Amino acid sequence: MREAAFVKQNKDKWVKYESLLQNNRSLSPEQLSDIYVELSDDLSYSRTFYPKSNTTRYLNGLTSVAHQKIYRSKKESGNRLIIFFIKEFPSEFHKYQKQLLLSFLIFAVFSLIGAYSSSADAAFVRSIMGDAYVNMTLENIANNDPMAVYKKASETDMFLGITINNIRVSLMAFAFGILAGIGTIFMLMQNAVMLGSFQYFFYDKGLLWESARTIWIHGTIEISVIIVAGCAGLVVGKSMLFPGTYSRLKSFTMGVKDGLKIVVSTIPFFIIAGFLEGFVTRITSMPDWLAILIITGSLALILFYYVYYPLYLLKKSENE
Repeated sequence: MREAAFVKQNKDKWVKYESLLQNNRSLSPEQLSDIYVELSDDLSYSRTFYPKSNTTRYLNGLTSVAHQKIYRSKKESGNRLIIFFIKEFPSEFHKYQKQLLLSFLIFAVFSLIGAYSSSADAAFVRSIMGDAYVNMTLENIANNDPMAVYKKASETDMFLGITINNIRVSLMAFAFGILAGIGTIFMLMQNAVMLGSFQYFFYDKGLLWESARTIWIHGTIEISVIIVAGCAGLVVGKSMLFPGTYSRLKSFTMGVKDGLKIVVSTIPFFIIAGFLEGFVTRITSMPDWLAILIITGSLALILFYYVYYPLYLLKKSENE
């Protein structure tokens, strides 16, 4: 590549990085690292093909500034995780609102398909939920305790089992993004059809409200962060299919890194959902107003963290 073309291709990026580095804006260690790696790659290329050019001297100076800032940022306190969850992750997540919306729409559509299929074919629920589960639930309904399944295991065992399983599902939804996003869509479809079938089953038995007020105590956060994990897989898939100005390998590497951050962000929420399912959902005698309060509070928490807060931080950074 001729030097003029190389400069033209990367000039806007370099100007942006120079502004970020010189204006003393508070960049996270992860952001500084990403800037340093990209500048180092460009400097290495420039040194190889234009060793005595002004471009090489400029990039050398800019890379040195990035390196110095990284060295200073190593004096981090023990608040690294707190910084990640409160600032670093949400300040970047605004870039993936489209993938989040797409993940939600995929999940919603397949939930409706699951419900419709259950209404059209009585055997569909058994094929999805399994005969053992359906028979057990029918027995619980006959005993006037349709939600008894949440009381079978001990609180701690259910909390740990559900939390670990949900994190596993989240990691799979992310990892399957490597199949150009198709694997992630399959995971979303599988969980959504199961949910739709499950809810229709109780609707058919005249227990829709009884099931919803109980299930969504933990399900609001659980289902929401499965959708967020689906967003992580779609980010990986998009990075493979649409690399933009980056090489496909570079784009994929960035997609995996960003997708992994999204998955990590879901872990505290899965722990909360596991706690609710293990210790709270089993209290089926709680008043409706309390169940509704927990459900609406959970939904507000998810919408705040994954939708409102990232956009708020974006607007705030643009106004600074």
